[in-house]
Amino acid sequence: MKKIISAKLPILLLLIIIVFNSNAQTKAQKGRKIFGKTIERINPVNGLIRCVSTEYEEYLKGKISKRATTNEFETWIAPKVELMKQRLQTANTPNVVIIPVVVHVIHNGDALGVNENISEDRILSQITVLNQDFRKLINTPGYNSNAIGADVEIEFCMAQVDPEGNATSGIHRVNLGVASWSTEASVEGILKPQTIWDPEQYFNIWVCQFSSSQSAELGGVLGYAQFPSNSGLGGLNIDGGDANTDGVIIDYRCFGSSDYVTGTYFSGYDKGRTATHEIGHCFGLRHIWGDNSSCTINTTDSYKDYCPDTPAASTENYDCLSVYNSCTTATGNDMTENYMDYTNDTCMNTFTLDQKARILAVLENSPRRATLVTSTVCSSTSLGNSTNSFQNEVSIYPNPANDVLNISLGGSSNLPKAYSIYNNLGQLITQETISSTADLSINTSDFSSGIYFIRIEKENAVKTLKFLKK
Repeated sequence: MKKIISAKLPILLLLIIIVFNSNAQTKAQKGRKIFGKTIERINPVNGLIRCVSTEYEEYLKGKISKRATTNEFETWIAPKVELMKQRLQTANTPNVVIIPVVVHVIHNGDALGVNENISEDRILSQITVLNQDFRKLINTPGYNSNAIGADVEIEFCMAQVDPEGNATSGIHRVNLGVASWSTEASVEGILKPQTIWDPEQYFNIWVCQFSSSQSAELGGVLGYAQFPSNSGLGGLNIDGGDANTDGVIIDYRCFGSSDYVTGTYFSGYDKGRTATHEIGHCFGLRHIWGDNSSCTINTTDSYKDYCPDTPAASTENYDCLSVYNSCTTATGNDMTENYMDYTNDTCMNTFTLDQKARILAVLENSPRRATLVTSTVCSSTSLGNSTNSFQNEVSIYPNPANDVLNISLGGSSNLPKAYSIYNNLGQLITQETISSTADLSINTSDFSSGIYFIRIEKENAVKTLKFLKK
């Protein structure tokens, strides 16, 4: 018996050392500050920090004297949310809002598709996830059967026109000569202001690599968002926005989905839900525990997230392996499936009806959010005159297609450069370079029945057309 105990002793010691080191690391991390605020919520398993949007908001309030306090913002938005709820209750058909996106890929000269200079397919996989999540698309990971689970009626599209009126893919690659961004000042003072597109017309998403060093200010951070501003309407002479930093910034290792594109991802954060979470903040949502430990709920939900249909929670969750209930005195378990918790990507699939009303109220009233929904930069008709002839000439036939889809140039002899075909979830089906007129006839016999989009490129012009496969 003594020999058996002796043989197991090294293993026990090793386990004790691992647990001790893990606890010591977590304890050391607890003293970290980001944007001048102590970080209270760090994943105890991997040391990663899901989100620092709350800390960033407090930083902006200290920096911008006119930025609204929480009470001022909520006083301003509350009646608008209630009006939105009433409208949604009587709406008979969906009213889908289109958000035009530009993705700024910030790299240091790596080849396309290497490290932080991620591929176009990976970027489009993220747009696919966003559309699944915000539309609660059936037969996708973004679907849920919850009675209060909402189709938010928001879709995201890649911009087709850049700020100068030229054609774009909506992907803006910028070599700033930095491989890893470690300080708040460099991101807020250099990265964002030097690359942002007009935030009134484009929803800006930055993808970069944050430092992996826990001693760096932004080390281990997955992403953060700029919370919306209120306007001067309703007697409040406050905007307090910071237009040259408005948007969402995300580490490339949690951007896109491994369901569609392989690559380097953080374990547990490889399905694209970091972007869903951060965009939720950008559109006015708070963490479901309200960034406080109170379990108190009143009619305005002012001690939580201002969405009464999310059950009371007093802390974040990092997984959905069990049923958690951090507020036993209130009805309902913690909603670990909500996009605004801290759970792993595979746990998340729900925005609630109250969260939907809040998002749509912000998009209708908040500076830079309200103009996004009327932006035309997702439409090729906004292109400059130099590309108008291409836009007018190119068409496709037959539509619906059966075995063959043809690209027509309207009598022009100038061939397009290439085409790409995507399904209605934004997934790339095929792409080809066009080198002769024979390439203008596309074999679609193996395509499944459904709706597709073909993106045709020619020099600095792009045209996207929809077609039906029988």
